Amino acid sequence: MDHSRGRSDMHVIVTGGSSGIGLEVARIYGQRGARLTLIGRDVDRLDAARRELVDKGGIAEGNIHTGAADTGSGPDVTEVIKSAEDAFGPCDILVTSAGIVDPGMFDQLSSKAFDYQVTTNVLGIANSVRAVYSGMKARGQGRIMIISSGAALIGIYGYTAYCASKSALTGFAEALSFESIGTGVDICLCFPPDTFTPQFEREIARRPREAQMLMGKVAPWSADTVARKIVHAIDRRKPKLYFGFSLTALGLYGPFIKPFLHWWYRRRLG
Repeated sequence: MDHSRGRSDMHVIVTGGSSGIGLEVARIYGQRGARLTLIGRDVDRLDAARRELVDKGGIAEGNIHTGAADTGSGPDVTEVIKSAEDAFGPCDILVTSAGIVDPGMFDQLSSKAFDYQVTTNVLGIANSVRAVYSGMKARGQGRIMIISSGAALIGIYGYTAYCASKSALTGFAEALSFESIGTGVDICLCFPPDTFTPQFEREIARRPREAQMLMGKVAPWSADTVARKIVHAIDRRKPKLYFGFSLTALGLYGPFIKPFLHWWYRRRLG
């Protein structure tokens, strides 16, 4: 049993906490009595998220700290997290939900759009982890949940930047998990499916037909359902979390499944 689940002094930091999965993860911990820090790029959206957690989530406003930062900028996110730890104490759990997806064929996607996805989805995660990791090691305890994507498990037409950036997180998380052995810091990695969030609504309007062919017409998961599975995995200190049959099969048996999937997909595209 995880005895930290009911701690009212727990400090949970969530990047990308102003909407979607990050906001729902924060809601769960806030309703357990944890102190929350929400990090996002937009001050107005952070204020709206705070108000929603207070008004609809029943969470004490004094238990919510917000900080505006682009996680792709290391100094900015470090400063925001330092301010959060000054306010609420050391970070016990970090959930890295900040990310961006901008579909487009590689030769049509601007270098700026490509670079921004890689910067946000890879360096943004590393910057956020770096801001808390040394402190966790020094205290001998802490948990870090790195949110990747099902797109890390297979290449998808029109998603070169997104697939590349999310795939990179697997190597980062696995290497860090080995480095953290014996330190008391747990590294978790999860691969969410399509999830109904404000970002998904923007993405789906630009999703290429060829990508939809591979991904199928499965309805997106709710952000609340995904968040609950993420929190459950953090509670259980699971090193990896997959969602649904297809992504679990790809995650566990990808080297055996993908050759057949690639063959089928090439025939459809041809």
